[in-house]
Amino acid sequence: MMVAGIGSRKGVTARDVRAAIETALEAHGLAMTALSALATGEIKRDEEAIFLAGRDLALPVIVVADEALQVVSADIISRSEVSQAHAGTPSVSEASALAAAGKGAKLLGPRTVLGAVTCAIALGGGTE
Repeated sequence: MMVAGIGSRKGVTARDVRAAIETALEAHGLAMTALSALATGEIKRDEEAIFLAGRDLALPVIVVADEALQVVSADIISRSEVSQAHAGTPSVSEASALAAAGKGAKLLGPRTVLGAVTCAIALGGGTE
């Protein structure tokens, strides 16, 4: 399972989210068709643009519980004090990608930042 984890500031558009996903995938030489799902943290549950992007891309959006984000936070690459203060994890995009991709998941690299949206790609470890 390959998951794109999404973090954002409030008020972004679905177009912004899709652009960040495309940029992150390009950085790893991947196509959109490689993705199984989008994921984000509980703090972004009301961020409509993330869900609209999922619908536009025909991908499910997994909302990861705060506790699950904290469990994988030790395995993330990027660190944001703002994210830590607001979401309880140093990177919503990286932590949500890892948590949603399942046990043994690995980030393909640090999150991609495009304007007000971050995107991280995680590959599942094969056991969910």
